[in-house]
Amino acid sequence: MSRYGACILDAEGLRLSAEEKALFAKAKPFGFILFARNIDTPDQIRALCAEMREAAGHNAPITIDQEGGRVQRLRAPLWREWLPALDHVQAAGEDAAEAMYLRSRLMAHELYDLGIDSNCAPLIDVASDETHPFLQNRCYGMDPAQVAAIGRAVADGHLDGGVLPVAKHIPGHGRAVVDSHLDLPVVKASREELDAVDFAPFKALNDLPMGMTAHLVYDAIDPRPATTSPAMMDIIRNQIGFDGLIMTDDISMKALKGSLADLSQASLQAGCDVILHCNGTLAERTEVAEAAGAMTEIAQHRAERALNARKTPQELDIAATEAKLEALINRRVNG
Repeated sequence: MSRYGACILDAEGLRLSAEEKALFAKAKPFGFILFARNIDTPDQIRALCAEMREAAGHNAPITIDQEGGRVQRLRAPLWREWLPALDHVQAAGEDAAEAMYLRSRLMAHELYDLGIDSNCAPLIDVASDETHPFLQNRCYGMDPAQVAAIGRAVADGHLDGGVLPVAKHIPGHGRAVVDSHLDLPVVKASREELDAVDFAPFKALNDLPMGMTAHLVYDAIDPRPATTSPAMMDIIRNQIGFDGLIMTDDISMKALKGSLADLSQASLQAGCDVILHCNGTLAERTEVAEAAGAMTEIAQHRAERALNARKTPQELDIAATEAKLEALINRRVNG
């Protein structure tokens, strides 16, 4: 079997252009990611997903950012609106893990119905009072054990719904005090602090099929961002013990400096398996695809293992699931 392209790419609009189809046929990207510009109606999304898979020549995973709050691509009136994750966790209190499982199961049901079989969640970064607002209310809490337990529930809700979870942002983004979309966060915490707090949820969930890197510098370990740091990738693989498929966070984010080709190659050389590229021109997507090339043998093995974790979900009683979720929240509010 030929190897997948070591990239995850996006599309400009509601359907693929002829040029995009040609690029995807040549690059054979491992997967795709959808954004709001790709979302119109259920039938349109299904058609776009089918076009993507046909162009890539395999049953490519199609992912999306559907966390809730401001980070959700499917929105009302056709789909559910969700609170930010931290708001939902706080509303559920001691029932947070169960509530987040039910929420994730409903999310997965919506995604799977559209042909989307991956979601960039759970977000298991440990928040603090200093965490930048772009991230803080997307987190599940400030206690590593609580974050891990809720993260597991979110992952299980997705897997039970036929959707692959992507653990992010490995090995931990919670100490970021600047927005990595715009700048490079530098974390000054000691290695001991990182092990005890930031890395702990990822170690607890190191069996998940896929993870996404953090564009952060961990000053105690390496002056390079984690995405391009062999030292950080060694910690992720051998000490955190994460052996799932690792994708970069968006390689075009301004936290990283350099050409897309150089950054893509540096990330792969550091130990990432696949390059995620979002919101670029056709020329930029072509640059990333060509720089990434085909997956390594070990990356292909991880990719196949992740794809084999996809399962057909059992039928879901929507009304009962919604009612149970509402009851958990109301019990906390009224109790």
